[in-house]
Amino acid sequence: MNLDVLAHAPEGELPPPLSPITLVTEAQIFYWLTAVLLVVAGLYLYGVHRLRQRGDHWPVQRTVAFLGAGLGSLAAVTVGGLGAYDTVLLSAHMVQHMVLSMVAPIFLALGAPVTLALRVLPRRPRRLLLRVLHSPVARFYTFPLVAFANFVVTPFVLYFTGLYRLSLENELFHEFVHVHFLVAGCLFFWPLVGLDPLPNRWPHAGRVLLMVAMVPFHTVLGLVIMQAKELLGGDWYPSLGLTWADPYADQHLAGGILWASGEFISVVVLGVVAMQWLRASEREARRVDRELDRLEAAQAADAATSPRGAVTPDGSGPTG
Repeated sequence: MNLDVLAHAPEGELPPPLSPITLVTEAQIFYWLTAVLLVVAGLYLYGVHRLRQRGDHWPVQRTVAFLGAGLGSLAAVTVGGLGAYDTVLLSAHMVQHMVLSMVAPIFLALGAPVTLALRVLPRRPRRLLLRVLHSPVARFYTFPLVAFANFVVTPFVLYFTGLYRLSLENELFHEFVHVHFLVAGCLFFWPLVGLDPLPNRWPHAGRVLLMVAMVPFHTVLGLVIMQAKELLGGDWYPSLGLTWADPYADQHLAGGILWASGEFISVVVLGVVAMQWLRASEREARRVDRELDRLEAAQAADAATSPRGAVTPDGSGPTG
């Protein structure tokens, strides 16, 4: 086997044993994704700056969610040291999988970048963005059941076909898998927890049911991987000849990571959706109260200004 195909191992060299130190020393700073992350962060910050220049407010927590937890988690598992192990250890790949498909998309959605763009862009680009968001293609892929199926089916297809071995052998396909995980996660979580004006936003009750339905799939997939007698990727991991890692033990760990983190993140997101539902209900209750107060005030004003004995506006008879 030619080790030159390892996606992040320069010149075919295998990284040293994984440790907290190597998560720093093995970082791939000069990597194409570094430039992409910096450009996206710069555009977001520029948008926030434009809003503040004209006196508009943008919540700090949205900026922290998008830049810190969103782009930060992406950087940690790709250009960070962990990225050097994603074709060497299945457990490292599984951490990437969960961050790219669940953690990063959730925080990117909470950063509301589409809302920021709509508030900053000139009229013509803004109309173009709205046209894209509400296009038939966007409506199809963001429809909750379609996004749910894509999110759930993708891991099973990847790990239990020859595609996973291909992702280990081919660097271009390896990067495509990363992008697909991120896009699938964004399509699923953005309409659920995001703050942007996207099509196909289900009522909060539907979002809760969708999250509840998702929980078993990570459990099933994690258990299947943990109990599998054959290694994912065939003889790829044994052929690396690592003296500091057992491929079978690492696969068991990878399945546990998928199972435990999938359930934990799902429960947290379920709590976030429930909290958003509660806040939306409170806002609606306050809106109804304000409407009733305005109606009562208007009726009281009409009663105060109407002559005694005059006919009320609804024609019901004398006022007194």
